[in-house]
Amino acid sequence: MSATLRVEDFTDNVRLFKQPKPPIMKVDARMFDVAIHYNKRTNEDYVGEAYKKACKIHRQLPDGGILIFLTGQQEVNTVVRKLRSTFPAHSGSNNEIKKSAYQRKKEELKAKKIKRKSDQPQKVVLPKVKLEDFVSAFPDDAEGEVEDFLPELEDRGADDRDDSDLDLEEDDEGEAEGRGDEPEQPMWVVPLYSMLPPEKQQMVFQPPPEGMRMCVVATNVAETSLTIPNIKYVIDTGKVKEKVYDKVTGVSMFHVTWIAQASANQRAGRAGRTAPGHCYRLYSSAVFNDEFQKFTTPEIQRRPIDDLVLVMKSMNLPVINFPFPTPPDQLQVRTGIKRLITLGGLDESELMKKKSAAAAPSRKRRKPDHSNMVVHKDLSYITPLGRAMAAFPLAPRYGKMLALSHQHNLLPYTVAIVAALTVQEVLIETPLDSKANVNETRKRWQTLRLSWASTGNSRSLGDAMVLLRAVGAAEYQGGDREWCEKNGLRHKGIIEIRKLRRQLTNEINVIIPSCNIVLDPHMAPPTDDEARLLRQIMLAGAVDHVARRVDDNELKTPEDRQKWRYAYRTQEMEEPVFLPSASVTRIDMPKWVVYQDIYETHKMFMRTVTVIEPEWLAIFAPKLCDFSAPLETPEPRYDAERDKIMCHRTATFGPSAWEIPEVEVEYPYSRELFPWVAFYFLTGDICPALKPFKEYLFEPRTLVNPVAIRYREQRDNILRALMSQKVTGYAKLEQLWKIQPKFLQKEYLHWFQDSELHAEVIKIWPPFLKREVNEWE
Repeated sequence: MSATLRVEDFTDNVRLFKQPKPPIMKVDARMFDVAIHYNKRTNEDYVGEAYKKACKIHRQLPDGGILIFLTGQQEVNTVVRKLRSTFPAHSGSNNEIKKSAYQRKKEELKAKKIKRKSDQPQKVVLPKVKLEDFVSAFPDDAEGEVEDFLPELEDRGADDRDDSDLDLEEDDEGEAEGRGDEPEQPMWVVPLYSMLPPEKQQMVFQPPPEGMRMCVVATNVAETSLTIPNIKYVIDTGKVKEKVYDKVTGVSMFHVTWIAQASANQRAGRAGRTAPGHCYRLYSSAVFNDEFQKFTTPEIQRRPIDDLVLVMKSMNLPVINFPFPTPPDQLQVRTGIKRLITLGGLDESELMKKKSAAAAPSRKRRKPDHSNMVVHKDLSYITPLGRAMAAFPLAPRYGKMLALSHQHNLLPYTVAIVAALTVQEVLIETPLDSKANVNETRKRWQTLRLSWASTGNSRSLGDAMVLLRAVGAAEYQGGDREWCEKNGLRHKGIIEIRKLRRQLTNEINVIIPSCNIVLDPHMAPPTDDEARLLRQIMLAGAVDHVARRVDDNELKTPEDRQKWRYAYRTQEMEEPVFLPSASVTRIDMPKWVVYQDIYETHKMFMRTVTVIEPEWLAIFAPKLCDFSAPLETPEPRYDAERDKIMCHRTATFGPSAWEIPEVEVEYPYSRELFPWVAFYFLTGDICPALKPFKEYLFEPRTLVNPVAIRYREQRDNILRALMSQKVTGYAKLEQLWKIQPKFLQKEYLHWFQDSELHAEVIKIWPPFLKREVNEWE
């Protein structure tokens, strides 16, 4: 079903089809022949070469539309501007005058050509002779040239043999610069690329004005099965701008590279959709045969596959040994699993954890080796958070942001931010109006975006806040094209965001009916507290995209000061990354930030930057932190709201071991946890119904500060009971008491100094019933 499909990936895959191979049926859609013309030399300036070739075709060859393939929007606009300047399209009577002058000139040239033919001497009929009786009149070094040339004439057909214009002269440098005072046919030049507004894209399907030749300058958008009417000539630069993704660092960049042979054939086919055509390839046949791949690398091997891994895990499908038609690279799979473990969508099996613990050196504080989180065998399993992430048709990090934002009524804001992050180039940097003052317009847009960022936590939300306010303002104002262009927004992007918001809102209402969120066109900006929570949500979705600013005191040499000035360090890369000039966070230069991705131009820049607090890393990215042992002061406490024992710890973040401030986190699960659980159980903090009996007990403090002999038996009994059932909080006790009502009763009674209160304790046991009564009261 695709002209560029590598069908061998299916037929040769024994996991999909057993022997014998299935039959292949091929139906050619192109009904007309296309003559292929290669350049003798491959010019590095393919943009200039495409412009010259278009000029020569327009001046020398018969009527027919021209389609030029370039790599990007900037190149397309450059060639469009040059062609419109060279062959201007006049309006009204001027166009008719130009057309009539062109027709007169064409008739004069035709008359001169007929006159030259009539002035030539008539052909003489020579007698037939046998050439084998004579010595060849051709020199030795010319042998074969005539034989090579004759088939080319035969292939062209009878109508083309005398039309030498189809083979354009490649070394006529002055041909494209103009013909002086000679009138030339005007050209109707239209661009075509993905970011172009839809109504302008539709212009390629409209017939050109009378007397003008259509010329479409396009990116590889026109390479698909799109049929542009009346295209007879294709100019193929052989280049494409591909997004290259580094599988290890996650850096994305656009590289201009050669297309594949299948894509080149697909481009040539655009000239044979409605009539016979010609394809002029601006490269040599040697380059085509030696440097072009046969097929384009499949997308599954060129992008992150985190979403694919998560969906397969949610369906209980194996990832490592799945029979993909084109399997992803093993490094991609391992990196995807590692990233999902970091995000909390997957967790390691107990076997994996035991192996990691056994392989780790025994020391109080070690630097984790995150590169070995996943081995060749996939021993990870999906978590409840991972299943929630997989329910959304988004990248896992965006799914996590939505899954965590149902609290505090943040879903409408997160939906808008996620929709804006999914659409590329929402904020434009160069005005579309060619008459506008570029510098003044950019300054006005930057001032507007700073006002959208506001102050406080909204300002720290950074570029995400700008996108959120831009989406909200566009909805409130109606989001028409004029308003968007005036405020530096791409109108097509705003429309896409609106559609995504509607789709995500409907999906969430289906997945979580209790949310009942609506698409509010008058959504108010978030408050300062809500902006702080949105910063935490941005961190939760980008825990593997943390960057820290390099301080001046860290730079020792002049070379480092030059290279790392205003730079940030990331965990995966040795090279510095920078804040782009368009980011509102560039003014403040914050110490800690998270970003959505990194792209490379002349430097590496972060995209969509949000400021974070370093102490949040221990809470939202615990798998990337290396914690110290719980600190003795302040001592651990029981948090009734979380039903957990909390403690203070110092930590470092990531493989680079960045120090983060002391933070209060959940006490790690270990033997040292249970004395604190027993202590707060005896003091009545875990079960308030037992608090009145606290003063009649032996010293509970001996549980956490044990004395050699005193209360050793009582201490051992209660710890043994708690550890046997893995009791770490009230919820587990309540669960056990419903099954074993007398659980922990005997161990608790042993702590009484006097047995007179035993009957009263037995009367209220299990104590969770009393707690529920207190709550109802």
